[in-house]
Amino acid sequence: MFKHKSILYLSIPVLLSSCSQHISPAVSTAVTENAVAIKPAVITEKVGFDSDDPAIWVNPQDASKSLVIGTDKSVTGALYVFDLQGKIRQDLVVKGLKRPNNVDIAYGLKINGKSTDIAITTERFTHKLRIYSLPDMQAIDGGGIPVFEGETGAEYRDLMGVSIYTSRSGKMYVIAGRKTGPADGSYLWQYLLSDNGAGQVKAELVRKFGRYSGKKEIESIAVDNELGYIYYSDEQYGVRQYYADPEKGNEQLAEFGTTGFQEDHEGISIYKTSSRKGYILVSDQGANRFQIFSREGSGKNPFNHQLLKIVKLSAGHSDGSDVVNVPLNATFKHGLFVVMSDDRTFHFYRWEDIAGTDLKVK
Repeated sequence: MFKHKSILYLSIPVLLSSCSQHISPAVSTAVTENAVAIKPAVITEKVGFDSDDPAIWVNPQDASKSLVIGTDKSVTGALYVFDLQGKIRQDLVVKGLKRPNNVDIAYGLKINGKSTDIAITTERFTHKLRIYSLPDMQAIDGGGIPVFEGETGAEYRDLMGVSIYTSRSGKMYVIAGRKTGPADGSYLWQYLLSDNGAGQVKAELVRKFGRYSGKKEIESIAVDNELGYIYYSDEQYGVRQYYADPEKGNEQLAEFGTTGFQEDHEGISIYKTSSRKGYILVSDQGANRFQIFSREGSGKNPFNHQLLKIVKLSAGHSDGSDVVNVPLNATFKHGLFVVMSDDRTFHFYRWEDIAGTDLKVK
């Protein structure tokens, strides 16, 4: 009967309110997982050492000329740039980076009075953020921006995760994670980005926040600009949720995905079907699959992120991921889901292949 799908019974959190934090006991429900791994539409050319995390830049003039930026995580690493056919744009690759880990992009930072799209990567061994303008991939960071300054614990400054939040007021922030950190609620640091007056980006520390289980590390961070939330994977524990605006405080809002994962919780991506609805995709790394949760919550509780579907992919041991919901070309008509694979490539999936008959397309 279930030729193409198997049924898994997993524990899903039904979140109950307790002050600002929404955590609750679990109930059992059935979700489907495809028996045969979904194949990507495109597999990129290989990076030099160790593919890790991608970010998608949508070209506002011609979506078919959009780019995927991916990290090559090595002491002599790089930011690779791919076209939508998975070919490396050698003219745009940034080499000589000291173990770049994660990457994110944002649109419209004001530099020299000009609206500038940017890509930010974390350079672990220099403890710096590296920032490049898009699509030309020119450095606009004055050689790098030091972060986690003053921290003295072992690996407390070793950068890993990064995500960018653009508020409704237009302020742009970067949220940075690291290899390890304190369990006192200050694992992540958030910085306000702005022009330093000389055509370069500067970063001002505005808050420290984020619980940490101590089980492994916090790498993957994702921001929902429209709803104003930050999500991050506390590896081998679950996904945690906070407000993205510093003025809204540092209380944890929810945690989910705390059961049913085979190994590490890794890449987080948000596919939006409207301004408020959609899906949160979280990599179940050891199982080569993604668990997909409700973005908008359930009923009157926006923090009840129920598990909706599990998708098995061809990408191996996937770490980072990114997704967009806009049509790009004849192949990616409903959006693009990019996933790192452990064979030094990135896999490009059509959103409709991920959605199947269970989820919506925009």
